[in-house]
Amino acid sequence: MRALVINCTLKPAPEPSNTQALADTVISSLQGHGVTVDTVRAVDLDLRPGVETDMGAGDDWPAVHDKLLAAEILVIASPTWLGRPSSVAQRVLERMDAMLSETDDERRPVAYNRVAGVVVTGNEDGAHHVISEINGALVDIGYTVPGQAWTYWHLGPGPGPDFLDDDRGHDWSVSTGRAMASNLVHAARALAALPLPAPPS
Repeated sequence: MRALVINCTLKPAPEPSNTQALADTVISSLQGHGVTVDTVRAVDLDLRPGVETDMGAGDDWPAVHDKLLAAEILVIASPTWLGRPSSVAQRVLERMDAMLSETDDERRPVAYNRVAGVVVTGNEDGAHHVISEINGALVDIGYTVPGQAWTYWHLGPGPGPDFLDDDRGHDWSVSTGRAMASNLVHAARALAALPLPAPPS
């Protein structure tokens, strides 16, 4: 089984990413279930604006799209800015919009029988809003989102330290991430054993 984690931090490599640090705890848990995990740091790619799978020469999205189709599990990891997902997360979801019209050999949307979850970080409140925004988009595209397939780290309203700067709350976030990984893996296995059929015409 394969998973793809798309880190939607605004920080280009090699700058440390708080979002990647929390996502890494989920990745470790997925790997503990025997899952092979690939990670994409979207801000380092040239992801052209648009809602097509291929926006032409120089567009890096087609390679990400191939990784999406190779993975049974998707994790979108985003920081919170102004109480919302990052602009990079929005760009990723907009590019995934093209998957709505893509089907497999059995006429199922290509996101069917794949599962997804969300990782959120930030130094202000708003994690549940960000989770619901991203999950709503993923469900629209066709992904199955198991219950409690998310984890986050926030210290409440107002400015404050980042995940990498403060150990408070880490135990809860990591424990929730382990539950997230388990729920994703078991839901993916269930769908592999009993796949969703194509929507009725």
